[in-house]
Amino acid sequence: MFLAILAVAVLGGVLIAFGTDDAYWEGNPPAMIMAGTFLLVLAGWGVSLCLHEFGHAIVAYRGGDREVYFKGYLTLDPRRYTDPVFSLVLPLLILAIGGIPLPGGAVWINHHALRSKKIDSMVSLAGPLSNLVLGGLLIVSVEVFDPSVPIAGALSFLAMFQVMAFVLNILPIPGLDGWGALEPHLSYEAQRFGAKARPWAPLILFACLIGIPGVSNVFWSISDAVYSAVGGDGYLSDVGNVAFFFWR
Repeated sequence: MFLAILAVAVLGGVLIAFGTDDAYWEGNPPAMIMAGTFLLVLAGWGVSLCLHEFGHAIVAYRGGDREVYFKGYLTLDPRRYTDPVFSLVLPLLILAIGGIPLPGGAVWINHHALRSKKIDSMVSLAGPLSNLVLGGLLIVSVEVFDPSVPIAGALSFLAMFQVMAFVLNILPIPGLDGWGALEPHLSYEAQRFGAKARPWAPLILFACLIGIPGVSNVFWSISDAVYSAVGGDGYLSDVGNVAFFFWR
């Protein structure tokens, strides 16, 4: 299934290539470019979700947790995740509708089998770092190929989503990877609090991002700063944004 998702992303790139038009840079992209951008970004996000979860699994396996292998998590195929709906389908839907890179926790880790607290933290960090690395690679690809072609907008917008996912996941909030990286080093009382807050804390965060302009503005500002710091082009990302959300 991973290869099928990747093929959809490639198809989106082909549609963009054949739909080149000067109107694209004037904020009025033709239908083929809009369709191609939508497919490339959405499927590209699906690919990144698979890489994110695989990052958790491979680091856990190397860190001593052999259950991730026997449970079938050492694969890029999202059908092997514990909850494909919440790990793949729901994040894609939220991205398409609201533009929020929703994390999808899927790989269950046997933390007691990991060799140290440091490795435990590395397992949590592996997911968001995979998003940041992928975002950087997409930004580099834009510069290597040609920033003046329409696909640059789609790749830049997808890179922006990767950076947003990194910023969101790295927050020290129960249920997110940032908290998971800190949790092994916290007191027993703090860990108990995190366990109780884990089911609802991310939901409150997402509600604040959607419903409170001040919170969403801070999140966007931080994401923009990180995106620029790794070499992202804000103009290209904005152009890709227009083509992706053509229905708005």
